[in-house]
Formats: sequence, C-alpha cells, structure tokens
Amino acid sequence: MDKLLYIAASGAKQDLLGTSVRANNLANTQTTGFRAQLEQARSMPAFGDGLPTRVFSMTENPANNFEGGAMIQTERNLDVAIQGEGWLSVLDANGAEAYSRNGSLQISADGQLQDSSGNTIVGEFGPVFLPIPLSNINIAGDGTISVRPQGAPETVLEEVGRLKLVNPDLDNIERGNDGLFRQKDGELAQLDPRVSIRNGMLEGSNVNPVEEMVDMISLQRHYEMQVKFMKEASDLDAKANQLLRII
Repeated sequence: MDKLLYIAASGAKQDLLGTSVRANNLANTQTTGFRAQLEQARSMPAFGDGLPTRVFSMTENPANNFEGGAMIQTERNLDVAIQGEGWLSVLDANGAEAYSRNGSLQISADGQLQDSSGNTIVGEFGPVFLPIPLSNINIAGDGTISVRPQGAPETVLEEVGRLKLVNPDLDNIERGNDGLFRQKDGELAQLDPRVSIRNGMLEGSNVNPVEEMVDMISLQRHYEMQVKFMKEASDLDAKANQLLRII
C-alpha cells in the first residue's frame, strides 16, 4: 500500500511544480523578450540502506526555449530588438551584470538608461548615462548611442556610448529568479561585435499560449489521476484493517 501511496504522492507533487512552470509561461505571454521555460518529469529510484524498491517522480528544468519571438514595430527611438542571437547587458538589483532580451528602454531622472523593469543598461565601459535634457536619441545597429542635446541644431548628434551586446554560449547560461540570465561559470560575457539590433522595434515573448494551455490541462488531469490513486490506497488500507478485525 505504501508503494502506491508514495508513487502517487510524489507524482502529484511534481505535477503541481510542472503546472507552476506552465502558469509562469502563460503569465509572460506579453512580456518583452521573454523566453519560455521547459520542464519534464522522469522516474528516479529511491536509494537507501536496502534495494531501490521505491520510485519517485522528479520534475526537471533542463533548458529554456531560446527561439526568437515575434518582432513588433513601435517606431519608438528607445525600443531596440536583438537580431538573431545575442543579449543586452544589464545590472540586476544587486549591481551584478546579467543578460536580457528586453529592449524596451527608458531614461531615468538622472539620465541613466534602463529597461522597462528598472535594470540599468550596461555599455562597453559600464552603465550608460545620457546628457539630459536632450531632444533626440538614436541607437545604431551596432549599439552606438547618439543624442542631440536640447537646443542644439538638428544636424548635431553626439556619440555618448555603445551598448554592450553579448552572445554567450547558450549551454553556459541559466535563468535567475529575477528572470535575467547569467553565465553558469560566473564569468562576464565579452562584447560581441557580430550582435546587432533593430531600432524602433521590440521582440515579443516566444511563449505559445495554445501549447501552454494544452500542457497545463494535461498536467491537471494527471494530478487528478494521482489523487485518485491516493484515495484508492486509503480505501485499500481501510479494507485491510477490516479484514484484520474479523480475523
């Protein structure tokens, strides 16, 4: 009886974890540059002092879906989208460098360039600061930032920096709890001149809502099946106790 209950309980637990991954993907269908998470479950023998006669299920998060999202034209000067492979460099809440595909940029009150989540954008020489007030800003395909100070002639553009565009090995990056990516070895990715951007565009999320809904329904039905197994184990245990009382 304990075998059936153990297997069903561990399976139900992992179904809940899988559902949370799918729910997070669905919640980010409109998040700029979001990369869908992938999960899978596999059986694992429970090793102990004796033979591994018990098996439990384990949900893994082996990878992320790194396929590109749809390109959305905005015509906004502060919107940029990575073309093909590559990442924008940002500073996380702790001031450490991380990587993102969120190209919806904004300028803080002190002239700091940030993404829509408030993370500081990193240039090739550190955080990017713009001279404010300014009348116009242009971000070239190679990440070079040029601005026209307020009151300057329209023909005047001053180069103030360049975005740090990187392209680390996808096998060496992992997603953090804040949604940003970092290299597993702890090293900082180097600027890659081959990475280019498109100005006036944003990259949408690569989540497929239909697939996520189908997978979530499948996980929920599997969870219900596990609960029925647990109820069956309880009923069998009760009947066994009745037989023992008769004897």
